[in-house]
Amino acid sequence: MDGNGRWAKSRGLPHIAGHREGSRALRRAIEAAIQSGVSWLTIYAFSSENWRRPAGEILGLTGLLRRYLRSEITELKQSGVRLRFIGDRCRFDSDIQTDLEAAERDTAVNTRLNLTIALSYGARAEIAAAARAALEAVRAGCLEAGDLGEDVFASFLATAGMPDPDLVIRTSGEQRLSNFLLWQAAYAELVFLDVLWPDFDHAHFGAALKEFSRRERRFGARKD
Repeated sequence: MDGNGRWAKSRGLPHIAGHREGSRALRRAIEAAIQSGVSWLTIYAFSSENWRRPAGEILGLTGLLRRYLRSEITELKQSGVRLRFIGDRCRFDSDIQTDLEAAERDTAVNTRLNLTIALSYGARAEIAAAARAALEAVRAGCLEAGDLGEDVFASFLATAGMPDPDLVIRTSGEQRLSNFLLWQAAYAELVFLDVLWPDFDHAHFGAALKEFSRRERRFGARKD
């Protein structure tokens, strides 16, 4: 989800106004996913690199996260959405960590949409952490080094138990993954949309799915 800052700047507004509007776009994306029958949706909300932003912007972002967790969870629960969070949540204040745990617990039985929100997340850090965990499992005698194939390694990732993404959508015209699900997106289809995230709506979601439906997925094999 990219373009909140540029959306605000183009309107002479502070960055936090773009992030607020971006949270409304997130609601539209969730609604569009449910209406389209999508069962897994992962949102890159806050990267590990975002901690380098100005302190005032980070304060505004974490405050917005607090409000979102406390105002949206009831509706998400009623809509059949199950929430998961991946990333280094320990960097957030303790009250936010508590709210994240509560949101996961309160929506755990829902099955209509599996919504994963990446917070303080970076794919390289995730892969490094998985490698350390796998090494520790080998040292502890719980895993034979020779058995450490791709599937076993994936079980140490933050997304263990989740399917790999079929489609990655990047907004604002940028064309890069920006440290998002680097392992998991190995064979994902990529769609880049020239729309700032706060303007993202049901039509953009549908256009991305339509483009995905036109792709021929080979997964490295040749089809004669």
